Amino acid sequence: MEDQLIRDIRNKNEAALRRVYAAHYPMILNMVVTNSGTETEAKDVYQEAIIAFYERLQQADFSLTCKIKTYLYAVCRRIWLKRLSEKRKAPVRLDEAEVFPKIDDEMNILDENDAQFEQMKKSLSALGEPCATIIQDFYVSNLSMEEIRDKFGYTNADNAKNQKYKCMQRLKKLFFKEV
Repeated sequence: MEDQLIRDIRNKNEAALRRVYAAHYPMILNMVVTNSGTETEAKDVYQEAIIAFYERLQQADFSLTCKIKTYLYAVCRRIWLKRLSEKRKAPVRLDEAEVFPKIDDEMNILDENDAQFEQMKKSLSALGEPCATIIQDFYVSNLSMEEIRDKFGYTNADNAKNQKYKCMQRLKKLFFKEV
């Protein structure tokens, strides 16, 4: 998926660049705001990083060797440290961990969440029908048990709820078998 996004951005596809922008902005906003910054500063830092990312991708010899999220985070972190240094009128070393005490932990959590999300997607696809649809209808689309009953033709909402429970048990087995 990321390879396709990179190809699209290299081909000057604005929609792909907007998807990248929207996907990773909350992470950068959190990083800047929790480290003495404002939302406006976070937007400025992120915009600068997105432009740098876009320009690097236009270079034929550039090869991204990490996830887009990791690259953008590193660029934004560097930009923000430089701005903090300018604000304080004293240099801030880039390896100064105490300035960003939570960032490394947050990145580890984000990476772990991404891995679990991918595992859940695999487990859901292996679950089969009607279970995958029932779970998505209930947890993602927020359908009520009555709506699921009607959609799948169950005799009552309790039967639909019982089926959802069985599907969740199967999903848990698939998810934890892979973990």
